[in-house]
Amino acid sequence: MKVVRLREGRERSLLRRHPWIFDSAVAKGGADAGETVRVEGHDGRFLAWAAYSPASKIRARAWSFTETERIDAEFFQRRCTEAVAARARLGVESDGVRLVHGESDGLPGLIVDRYGNTLVAQFLSAGAERWKKVLAQALLDATGLTRLYERSDANSRGLEGLPEVTGWLHGEGPTEVVVTEHGWKFALDIATGHKTGFYLDQRESRARFAGWVRRRGAQRVLNCYCYTGGFTVAALAGGAGEVTSIDSSGPALERARANVQLNGLQDARTEFVDADVNTMLRRYGEAGRQFDAIVLDPPKLAPTVAHAERAARAYKDINRLALKLLAPGGLLFTFSCSGGISADLFHKIVASAGADSGVDGYIVDRLGAAPDHPMTLAFPEGEYLKGLVVVRK
Repeated sequence: MKVVRLREGRERSLLRRHPWIFDSAVAKGGADAGETVRVEGHDGRFLAWAAYSPASKIRARAWSFTETERIDAEFFQRRCTEAVAARARLGVESDGVRLVHGESDGLPGLIVDRYGNTLVAQFLSAGAERWKKVLAQALLDATGLTRLYERSDANSRGLEGLPEVTGWLHGEGPTEVVVTEHGWKFALDIATGHKTGFYLDQRESRARFAGWVRRRGAQRVLNCYCYTGGFTVAALAGGAGEVTSIDSSGPALERARANVQLNGLQDARTEFVDADVNTMLRRYGEAGRQFDAIVLDPPKLAPTVAHAERAARAYKDINRLALKLLAPGGLLFTFSCSGGISADLFHKIVASAGADSGVDGYIVDRLGAAPDHPMTLAFPEGEYLKGLVVVRK
């Protein structure tokens, strides 16, 4: 077994069971991509078994902090079974569920979503890539399914020195699937949709939005960065009189329109706008339009802390414009899915946007990813999605 020894004083995070080991912490040692290494403190004491990644700033990711544990096929079978069982205990009322959430499930670099009878997996680290075949079989065994599609096409693969890969790992057939949540149906394509095909992490927020729209009698709703229309369907289900949905992707808008029709909701009450969100927010402001509820769910603008400053300006701008479009008593659901933007920073950004727009409001709720996308005590980086619900005074 190859050994990686850390610099003196760099053991603290591993002792707290944080799974990342950065290149600057390594004093000596190395291995091939994805190879399991024994990580030791400067004094030679055992700290973790980890997957080595020579191309990444995160030089190794811990599989286990137990010295007697073997990192083998049985280990991955056990971890996958535990992750699937944990989701079953949550009682998620949907056939679209995240089954494995990377580090939070002790499987760094592995993301697995279930869409009906199909699994979709992303192998995003050197360790997950090296154990891909074993992990794939473990997932099929744990779920009893026979179809597994790979979507290892995220940008983070490049940071690991890995090429993008997509396609069937097990099974075959159409990549179009339909999932159900909260009684709503959503059609998606696991081969071309964002992430693994759909934003499962916003499941609970969509239900909350429908509830808020219903309680407040919101009639004019604006859904920005609507993608395939999750919040559009929620708004209509909540009784909205008219919903305007904006996205810069024509295919996504067509999918959103189809999802409205799939749920038997009145298409005449919806408008789908293929445009840049910032441009349209400014245009609506100039036209004097107002809305009773607005959703801002932009794509990831700050993947790391290094991108936070530029992203903060972008988040502030769209929130400033949106707040000015809210009617008195109007509702803003605003989100950031950027790992480089903390919940505290996001709150400050939205507060600053309010100050610049001359709009004040009550923060009546705080939102995060659905519970099948867990954050653990030892890995706070798992909290990537954060949201605020603001009611304009």
